[in-house]
Amino acid sequence: MILQAAYGAAASSVSASDLTTHYRVYQNDQAVKEFSTEAGAVAFAKNLTYSHVELITGRVWVWDNFPKYKVYENGYSTGNREFRTLAEAKTFAGKLRFPQIRDLEQPGWISGTYPRFQMYQGDKSLPGWSYASLDKAKQAAKAYSNIHIVELATNQWIWDNLSAAQKQAQRSAAAVYDIRQNGASTGSMRYSFLLDAMRAAARQPGSVVVNTATGLVPYTTIKPFTVTQNGRPVQSFSGLGGALVYAKTLSGAAIEKDGQEWWTNIPYLSVRQGERVVSYFHTRQGAVAFAKGYKNASVAAADGRIIWSDTRELAYLAWNGTSSTDTILAQVQNTQGLDIDSPSWFELAGSDGTLTDHSDPALAASMEKEGLKLTPLVHNQFDTKMTSVFLRNPAAKAKFINSLVERLAALKVEGVNLDFEGLDGGDRALYTSFVASLAEAAHQRGLTVSIDLPRGDVAWDAQTAYDHKALANIADMIMIMAYDQYWEGSQQAGSVSELRWAEEGIKQFLAYGIPRGKLMLGIPFYVREWRLDSAGKLVDSKAVFMKDVAETIQQQDAVGTYDPGAGQTKYTYKKDGYTYVFWAETADTVKARVDLARKYGLAGVAAWRLGYESSSLWTMLLQQK
Repeated sequence: MILQAAYGAAASSVSASDLTTHYRVYQNDQAVKEFSTEAGAVAFAKNLTYSHVELITGRVWVWDNFPKYKVYENGYSTGNREFRTLAEAKTFAGKLRFPQIRDLEQPGWISGTYPRFQMYQGDKSLPGWSYASLDKAKQAAKAYSNIHIVELATNQWIWDNLSAAQKQAQRSAAAVYDIRQNGASTGSMRYSFLLDAMRAAARQPGSVVVNTATGLVPYTTIKPFTVTQNGRPVQSFSGLGGALVYAKTLSGAAIEKDGQEWWTNIPYLSVRQGERVVSYFHTRQGAVAFAKGYKNASVAAADGRIIWSDTRELAYLAWNGTSSTDTILAQVQNTQGLDIDSPSWFELAGSDGTLTDHSDPALAASMEKEGLKLTPLVHNQFDTKMTSVFLRNPAAKAKFINSLVERLAALKVEGVNLDFEGLDGGDRALYTSFVASLAEAAHQRGLTVSIDLPRGDVAWDAQTAYDHKALANIADMIMIMAYDQYWEGSQQAGSVSELRWAEEGIKQFLAYGIPRGKLMLGIPFYVREWRLDSAGKLVDSKAVFMKDVAETIQQQDAVGTYDPGAGQTKYTYKKDGYTYVFWAETADTVKARVDLARKYGLAGVAAWRLGYESSSLWTMLLQQK
């Protein structure tokens, strides 16, 4: 990134036509779209299921359409059985035989009807022969003969419509009912009448009655409902009623049957850190507030849906500033948590669209294998006149774009980083059109396009060649070059990038309507040391690598004073009759810049450049992702 005189230190403010997006719509935990107003965000979110709206700064939850009530039938439910109001839930529940309604912010059910009696015809029964009351079971029995009813809570034959003669006849028939445990006969006698076999089996826990002639199992003493506490089986019951009474005395309890959960007082929401459950909550407010206190945290519903998460990592991009493979490898090996590397492989060689290519296919393949994305940088040599002629030549642009995209596709890289600087303000429309053509060709080949833009100033941004809003609609990512606030050609000494100045730059870019998810904050890994004569007049300056700052302070015995305006420590020392001054870039100031990216919900940060920093800096950066 060549320093540009136009990137001065002028104060700035957000323009009156502020297009900053303040609200973000999520579907579950996935960001969908951003809006300037709450009303616009809510109106859009209403068209989605499981959606909510957050104020982006601070991630303040302002609206959602999440269901509050869920209707089950014997442990079964689906998404279309969830409702915002109790009245809606009750209306739907009225259509079911055995509905249970759960308030998702409370333990257990708020109402529940479940099978209490099962009707049999001899050895046979059907799923539809379950009833909530004995009267309903008896009413159904009127249509059949040879009926008996089992009370599920006690697992006993409590009623039948057999006459005394019919019972005697069945007792006189062949003895076909055997009592078995774990698949083997208990060795006791066989029975002709089912009721007699059931009474005998009741004295043998875990047994079943088998009709040896048909293979049917008309009765079992195996208790199907199991109460668990914190996932551990505690006690089993024949009927749901008894299980409910017992489970309600326990915390962290659930009732299961055949692997299906029928009831629970475990809160519907859980906070997770990675895959580990940290805590449970009945309310979304409590769960989200708690989750915000953990890194890599999420809030999950009992059905596994993630409704909120803070697991999105900031993306880290860094420019190499070189095409040397050995240098690039050494730079990258010094990093931790780097996601995207940008070697300086390409340049516009002339106004005829000739492309200079310094790419290394072997390095590209190696980076891909290591899981590191590559977006090689292409620049225009920062040649204003040449670029202006190029932008006016359709054939040259087509030649350049075709050569670049074909090479990028062959290299199998992620995309390209466009760093055209020093452009003539009169080429604004031409540059936008060029970027659109490049992006179209790149996207057709599955490549991304990112653009480096100066931090600039709203006072004169409209006079430059960079149409921020238009470019944001075209490109996949925009990098704010939030450095060179005071540059080599400045008339006074100052910081490369005051923290407040960098933050104002973020606000400006957001005000242009650039989505936060398309914005990366450029951060410097260098400082500028200024030399002043005895009268305090600026003589010259030089760039100092960030990794050399501590040594300079120590060797020159520099005196540091905190500059609240810059958010940095200003150091001065004297040597050979001159006064030297610089504003230090440290791990703390880099962290503060990363915090800005997180504060404003940006995609990440982009560092200029690798090799200027110490390896220890990346330990901190990895921790801040």
